[in-house]
Amino acid sequence: MVPNQMAAIDSIPKLCLHLISSAIQRCRMSEDICRLSVALKRFPVSDPPVIGISISDTGVGSCLEEYKDLRYSRDCPSFEKWDGELSVTTTSIGDSEIYYYHLNLKESVPTNRLTALPSKSKNGAKFCGTEISLSTFERMDDLQAEITHFFQKVLILKISNVAVELVIEPGDILGSQYGNFIQSNECNRLPSPMSNIECLKSGLEDFVYKHGNSLNEKCFSCFPNRREHLKVGSGLACHAESQRSTEQVMEAVIMISEASEPSSSCSSACGPKTEVLCFYDFSPCAISQSSMNALISINWKNYGLTLRSIVDQNGSALLEWEDLPTYAHIDIAIMIPSEKRKAELDRNLIKKAVTLALDDLKARYTGLLLSAHALKICSYAHDLARSITGLILSSSDSDFQKECLSLFGLQSQEVEGGTIEGRIKEKIISVIEINDRKPQRSREAPCFLLDNDCIQEQDLQEEEYKGEEALNLFHQ
Repeated sequence: MVPNQMAAIDSIPKLCLHLISSAIQRCRMSEDICRLSVALKRFPVSDPPVIGISISDTGVGSCLEEYKDLRYSRDCPSFEKWDGELSVTTTSIGDSEIYYYHLNLKESVPTNRLTALPSKSKNGAKFCGTEISLSTFERMDDLQAEITHFFQKVLILKISNVAVELVIEPGDILGSQYGNFIQSNECNRLPSPMSNIECLKSGLEDFVYKHGNSLNEKCFSCFPNRREHLKVGSGLACHAESQRSTEQVMEAVIMISEASEPSSSCSSACGPKTEVLCFYDFSPCAISQSSMNALISINWKNYGLTLRSIVDQNGSALLEWEDLPTYAHIDIAIMIPSEKRKAELDRNLIKKAVTLALDDLKARYTGLLLSAHALKICSYAHDLARSITGLILSSSDSDFQKECLSLFGLQSQEVEGGTIEGRIKEKIISVIEINDRKPQRSREAPCFLLDNDCIQEQDLQEEEYKGEEALNLFHQ
């Protein structure tokens, strides 16, 4: 479920996340640096305690159209925990007044839902912003957990002009406890301008290093070396209905991290489960059924991955893998275009973007994401290299030996069994990896071991190429 395309909201936390998403859009529309602040305040004098919620931003003023389609489900468990009322305060930079509204989402008559209250003069001041407040009997801890997790995802986007803040006022403790979710303008310190996908890559990298943005700094105990412990791939799928229509772009980033042996406090940094992070219009969103179908339809085994299960967990896709290395973890982020699309198009774009990201990973990092079939062939490389080495060294023809060695880039003075065997094994594995990077349906006959170019004999129409073909490495 995504902003502006939503059914009735069925909980107070989801209502808050929707209002925060709207605030993010208002900030993005502003040309200035904006602050988005969420405050939770407990009033312990009542039983149960009332929680006051305030969501404020310094972006462009709120448009009342934002609330036209907002509905709160009467069937939700928390229906009785809230009176359905929202207080809205807003002004735009060009307004001379601050406007106040009262919105009742439980009102069944649409024309009676919104009430305009007396406005207040700005006395010539130039500023803009919006504040929305409500009260509920929800548990403070539940609200804090939901909003914290949401902000941790928002930080992935590295929105350059938005700083976010979560303030907790327990009510029964002197002073306020401030959350550490302040986003500096990090994108301004990176190569500028950055594309959306580059920001997504940089943000997801920080998300992984900081264990889901639960830390202020990178965890050096788990990731002492970036190049060794983090591998990144990205994919971008485009579609346009016609030459005149706006091109729709689906972006995906996949990161594979392999931490050093983590301490008990960092055990969540690795594991066989992946939460797919979905973003719509620069806000975290729930995953759609068409997106779930897209993830299911990907042939993960082509990349050496076995998907054990995929479940929709409170609007998030949770993938569970089989046989993932002990300290490895896979993170996936998808940026969904804001244009309305058919479900089938949505599914195809996501599948293509994620597949391209997997292909990018495979192309960038030698030996990564090899298919199960390629790994099986690689297991024979050692024996094959030893046999070829034995043939070369068993010859008494020095010219023959010299010619064979030169084909592998070795000099005659380097005639040592281990050196030759290792070089031949590298060549065999390189050929297998090159062929495995090609899309299944476009794979040609495998490269010859002693040639720099691949010789095309015929297109392979089979879904899996045979091991015998992959081992046809020498000229006959």
